[in-house]
Amino acid sequence: MVVRRELRPSRRAVLLAAGGLLAGCSRRAEVDAVHLRLATGPAGAVYRRIGGALAEHITEQVPGATVTTVASRASSDNIRMLRGGEVQLGLSSLDALITADGSVPAGISAICRLYDSHLHLVVMAGSPIEEFRDLAGKRVSLGARDSGTEFTSLRVLRLASTKVDGRYSSQAESADALRDGEIDAMFSLTGVPTPAITELAQRYPIRLVPLDAQADALVTAYPAPYAPAMIPATAYAGIAGTRTVAVPNVLLVRNDLPDDLVYAITDTVFTYTGTIASAGRDDAEDVPEAWRINVRTGISTSSIPLHPGAVDWFRDRKR
Repeated sequence: MVVRRELRPSRRAVLLAAGGLLAGCSRRAEVDAVHLRLATGPAGAVYRRIGGALAEHITEQVPGATVTTVASRASSDNIRMLRGGEVQLGLSSLDALITADGSVPAGISAICRLYDSHLHLVVMAGSPIEEFRDLAGKRVSLGARDSGTEFTSLRVLRLASTKVDGRYSSQAESADALRDGEIDAMFSLTGVPTPAITELAQRYPIRLVPLDAQADALVTAYPAPYAPAMIPATAYAGIAGTRTVAVPNVLLVRNDLPDDLVYAITDTVFTYTGTIASAGRDDAEDVPEAWRINVRTGISTSSIPLHPGAVDWFRDRKR
């Protein structure tokens, strides 16, 4: 549990120090040391990659803060850990946060909207599954337990009254199972491109099944977190552009983190978008999803309230 407290020096000093400057002197500001844990996602997921990049940059740019990542099953698991105080920061898809009656989990808020995930339905190129209804009775990976993929794929299946032989595996495990013929199809709610599907497409011919009708059904039933979208032909080798549904992802924070600390984290996310996207180390992969982080959409977190520290940052940005 992180107890709310005031950080010293002021917010302005924290941000100046983060940029290597402090008005009137050359020393870095001294602030209370704080160790934060950021819940990411499973192997083969964009959450794991972008969460690692965010943790690295917050540690580098916010004096006194050290951020380590925590592997998870993704969205629903991250929400559970945030509410239980196991982590202080976490990633989640917006639909996993908003219940059918519009309520949101207590004790957590948003720092910002990051990028949109797209629902993939992947099959091998020779599969008899040509459209969504062909999934009936088939062995289908619904993602890891407590993941955003599980949440959204089950919602899609319920809306279509389609019953499948559901399996639960991470994206990397699902891709391996699809390749080996252990399942017939896999859902994946993730950024574009996503590592597990990219690697599979580079080695084997695969297809994406269109989900345009399912996107319309989701938007009609739950208009807040969904929008029809397209996975472009440039996303994966040899795969045509495919219609689907997009879901925003948000960076979450416990409400009891100090406002000044969250202000500095918010500033880091938007100030260092370019370096987060380009990794910057020889042993690190680029994070192309980070290029989609911008101030205009960052404030759009639907009914999920922004943390007061993030509110202050966006307000100052307008001045």
